[in-house]
Amino acid sequence: MRTRVLVVAVAVAGLGAAVFCARPDAPVAAEKNARIWTDGPSNGAGAVPPGFHPMQGFSPLVKRVQPAVVNISTTIEPPRQRVIQRRGRSGDPMEDLFRQFFGDQFERQPQRRNSLGSGFLVSADGHLLTNNHVVAEATEITVKLTEPERELPAKVIGRDEKYDLALLKVDAGEPLPFVPFGDSDTLEVGEWVVAIGSPFGLAHTVTAGIVSAKDRVIGAGPFDDFIQTDASINPGNSGGPLFDASGNVVGINTAIHAAGQGIGFAVPVNMAKQFIQDVLTHGRVTRGWLGVGIQELTPELAKGMGLKDATGVVVSQVFPDSPAEKAGVKRGDVIRSFAGKRIDSAGTLTRTVGLTSPGQVRDLVVVRDGRTVTLKVTVVERDGDAPTAAGDEGGGTTRDLLGLTLAPVPERDADRLRLPRGQGVLVQDVDPEGPAAETGIRPGDIVLEVNRAGVGSPEDFAAAVGRVRAGDSVLLLALRGNNYFYVVIRKP
Repeated sequence: MRTRVLVVAVAVAGLGAAVFCARPDAPVAAEKNARIWTDGPSNGAGAVPPGFHPMQGFSPLVKRVQPAVVNISTTIEPPRQRVIQRRGRSGDPMEDLFRQFFGDQFERQPQRRNSLGSGFLVSADGHLLTNNHVVAEATEITVKLTEPERELPAKVIGRDEKYDLALLKVDAGEPLPFVPFGDSDTLEVGEWVVAIGSPFGLAHTVTAGIVSAKDRVIGAGPFDDFIQTDASINPGNSGGPLFDASGNVVGINTAIHAAGQGIGFAVPVNMAKQFIQDVLTHGRVTRGWLGVGIQELTPELAKGMGLKDATGVVVSQVFPDSPAEKAGVKRGDVIRSFAGKRIDSAGTLTRTVGLTSPGQVRDLVVVRDGRTVTLKVTVVERDGDAPTAAGDEGGGTTRDLLGLTLAPVPERDADRLRLPRGQGVLVQDVDPEGPAAETGIRPGDIVLEVNRAGVGSPEDFAAAVGRVRAGDSVLLLALRGNNYFYVVIRKP
């Protein structure tokens, strides 16, 4: 279960014996040919076969692509568990029987579990795509083909939890049917799409609908960028293809909304292309990293920064020795585009940079002090998330300003955060009825700047706020743990 969204994987009992294969986490040597898929005809977004009309049905399309869609069954066998039983009867007849022969301590073999999902072949040599959650814990994986009908063991070439994708391979001894890839970036809301999979074990079920929305964030992770569709998707569809009207794969069906009908989500196929290239070239997924802390640019924050509109994201922190620092990015810059793509949210920047191959040089367009600046940034590989820490409360003389109770930053906190002496003021309390209450600032935060000017004491803060007219906005730069962020407070 994910936040507000149910991942469409289902446990199915009684699937029969599956064939043993390599464990999903077993290392597999990278292959030379990373571009194993075939792109469909690039004749424009929404392109359809000549004479096609949805009212005439999707039969020609389905007949052409269905042989490449496969059924995936897995077996999950947890390790043995040691059970220590208290004296006396447990109420479980099986455990009481074990106690008669083995005493109060014994090992009990957990029950094997079977699950069912979908996938599709992307190359004639047997490579196929599915969701990571379909095979993540599997000890055995079996792929069922339709032409000719047979079952083959599969090995995991690579998988990634954040993208929720897995690349498998079967050895059929002959070329297999496969489907071409489309371009999910050119996919338009309102286009017809077709989903094929095995919902509830019903193999090769075909459903049709439209693209309801793009760039959906559903709380699955930092790289959320889902295609939303009303084509019926159910448990067992996980890993199956989402086709456009030309028969090109544009998405990998992944999740459904837990409380709604006709709300399904698919991973864009362009993300899968990057995933396949990384796995076959490097043996693992690589993600680009810029090295900035960012926050959403709200209308209030844009006004406080003197911007005409709220397009872009605000740089609240530049990490030392990062690509951003080397490129000249500064705190307070507003990022408007990266690699030619418009940046309208923090998630868009994270996804766009993450899908950029390390070593690539890209244009970064920022607004700085009212001027548009274009920077050249060389993306490096992300090796982990930036550290975070909770703010500590401190003591000292306090003053009540804008609903904030402030104090000098204690030396121990300044040393821990590597702040120079006399820089910043500590927020000790926030008046729930004051102007700052709804901005998100909280006790333990350290305010470093007021309207882009540094402050080192409550007196400095009071003087800076005193220069602002009533009704105008006050822009604060604050530090929480290791994270910098901006807030705007309207002076009463």
